[in-house]
Amino acid sequence: MRSIRPSFTVRRGRGASRRTSPVLATVTLASALALTATACNGDDHADGKPTASATANGTGDGKIQIPDDIKDKLKEHGIDIDKWKNGAWKNWNKDDWLREANDFINPIIKGLWDPDRMRGANDPDKDKGVDDNDISGDQGVTDPTPAPVKAQAVRPPYHTSAATSGKVFFDSPEGTMVCSATVVQDPAHPGKSNLIWTAGHCVHAGKNGGWYRNIAFVPSYNNAAKSADQLQNASREEVAPYGVWWADGAKTSQQWIDQGGETGGNGASYDFSVIHVTPEQGNAGKSLEETVGGALPVNFNAPAVPKVRSITATGYPAAAPYDGQLAYQCQDKPGRLSINKSDPTMYRIGCTMTGGSSGGGWVETGADGKPALVSNTSIGPVTSGWLAGPRLGEVAKGVYDSVSKKFAGR
Repeated sequence: MRSIRPSFTVRRGRGASRRTSPVLATVTLASALALTATACNGDDHADGKPTASATANGTGDGKIQIPDDIKDKLKEHGIDIDKWKNGAWKNWNKDDWLREANDFINPIIKGLWDPDRMRGANDPDKDKGVDDNDISGDQGVTDPTPAPVKAQAVRPPYHTSAATSGKVFFDSPEGTMVCSATVVQDPAHPGKSNLIWTAGHCVHAGKNGGWYRNIAFVPSYNNAAKSADQLQNASREEVAPYGVWWADGAKTSQQWIDQGGETGGNGASYDFSVIHVTPEQGNAGKSLEETVGGALPVNFNAPAVPKVRSITATGYPAAAPYDGQLAYQCQDKPGRLSINKSDPTMYRIGCTMTGGSSGGGWVETGADGKPALVSNTSIGPVTSGWLAGPRLGEVAKGVYDSVSKKFAGR
């Protein structure tokens, strides 16, 4: 079973292991610092390297003096701002790879995610995976394997058909990676949310690693659904028409941090993450929700699997036969998948999407006729054919509420 990570191999996001007593993984905002690269010509790197200036929030244009306490805080983590923006973030030495819940730091490097870099983002699971035996056995309740459901291409423009969906880009020790994500509502900022929902394995490596770097979200990526060939010479505005939004706060479950892995099923029931984002460039004060025109509510008390009539999963599959440039959806009545008796039973649907669709939102339309996020893509078999996602409950709500409250006054 593969986690459906960044580009998606279908292997489950990193299997975060569960604990009987749910503990949330707290994420720290890298002080309020954003590292912005100002290039000679807009977002393009004249010499292949972004130059950087520190700003208060990543959206301002004026240079400011970075407070000494912020510098000292970052240096405690081995991060020198000047060196970081010039490539020091590429050092993945285990001793320097921030792992703990409070260690999340993600300075903005303006222009880093250019069209070529986004187009080349890979599937971290492409060379890994395990067979279905990982989830065999009588643990909890598992329904028969669903029949494959062929993923259908989302009709462009995506901003009309799937406005809340997009891609998450990030850097890992294995290279440039990609996941899918969904814009969700923020109770602290009604109508003005800057929150996205994705898989835990799209932000943190789990048991044997730490937080990924240069995490950014592109809503309605490739909005016009251009082919890979057409994107070869596409401008950044064509690839990211609603901007590039950098993570300035993130949270996942402690279960994922403690036991998550690259393959297998451990922790899949807790494989989710909430990210707070800020625009790389000024956006006239508009929030992400206002920019894309909507945000989905999250249902932490979704009906039991037998009562769910249909779930629609959206994502940007990147592993063969897909190339990660187009959005797809699968719709199916879910079944149950239990990987471990002590963990919540997961939703499972037939779907041929592959790696890269990891983290993509699973939406159910309730009795009131309104859609709500009820899960996200986490794992699937190496051979594809089905996907599974966590049923969101108390732990997921704790992660969500914590990020919302952290930014409530901002």
